[in-house]
Amino acid sequence: MQNISQYAGIIVLILLFVLMYFMMIRPQKKQQQKHQDTLKNLRKGDHVVTIGRLHGIVDQINNEKRTVTLDCDGLYLVFDLNAIASASRPGEEKASENDSKEKEVSKKNEPEKATDSKQTSNSDDNAK
Repeated sequence: MQNISQYAGIIVLILLFVLMYFMMIRPQKKQQQKHQDTLKNLRKGDHVVTIGRLHGIVDQINNEKRTVTLDCDGLYLVFDLNAIASASRPGEEKASENDSKEKEVSKKNEPEKATDSKQTSNSDDNAK
């Protein structure tokens, strides 16, 4: 019994470190890896958002200097690659927009069907 109480403090510290690893360090590493993959797959013509929330289109990438030139409505700006917060391809944005528009249309049509069925049931009741 005395041996367990001697090691209880050490066991609690080890459990706290394990918990901290799985709750904080591991997710942060995954997020960093995802950001690095995004930067590696960056191409000319991609739509990007910088960490300062400036939106632009990639015009040129210099891997030696680790810089990217963005076209922001005719204004060409040079940024460090690490300043890119997110990137997307033009075709991917349109596909996701079309999917969301289709969902909105289907949601709008569903309530109309319900009201149509109520109206027909009311007209049937009136006919009786």
